Amino acid sequence: MDYIKNYLNEASMIAELIDKDQINKMINELNKIKKNRGRLFFLGVGGSAANASHAVNDFRKICGFEAYTPLDNISELSARVNDEGWESIFVNWLKGSQLCEKDGIFIFSVGGGNKEKNISANLVEALKYAKKARAKIFGIVGRDGGYTAKVADVCIIIPPINSETITPHTESFQAVVWHLIVSHPEMKVSEMKWESIK
Repeated sequence: MDYIKNYLNEASMIAELIDKDQINKMINELNKIKKNRGRLFFLGVGGSAANASHAVNDFRKICGFEAYTPLDNISELSARVNDEGWESIFVNWLKGSQLCEKDGIFIFSVGGGNKEKNISANLVEALKYAKKARAKIFGIVGRDGGYTAKVADVCIIIPPINSETITPHTESFQAVVWHLIVSHPEMKVSEMKWESIK
């Protein structure tokens, strides 16, 4: 029971401490991309990969964005890993998608990428390419934000309350934050099913 209570207390603390100004800034920048008919590309690995796939659905269906993730095509993803290597899978996919200055990439990651420690080096390479392409960079990350926090236009760092629960809280709050964004009145263009039922 102590673990359950502590975990939920940590979640409450994170909700209180998360940077609301950064969330508001992210909403404003995302709206600019949509207004300019740019696309959003979501990237992540592990649990964050599943979040990227889910977020694509919400940004497309609820907000009317043109949004994609390479993680929804396992055939292409596995072929790229096999033929080109893990480190370059995202950057080469972004090149094939002709990422440009109207577009944005959205990173979900616990650590944000760290090439020196060989952690999510594929995200780092994608971010470097996005900077060259002058695309906007967004992130919802944990710990200190890693490389994503260094280069992003807007980055929300999930406060690391407890070193033992950084991953579950970061991946959980990625979902909390993107659901906040897609349901925000300035973003939402389509009513969600259960909210539309009287």
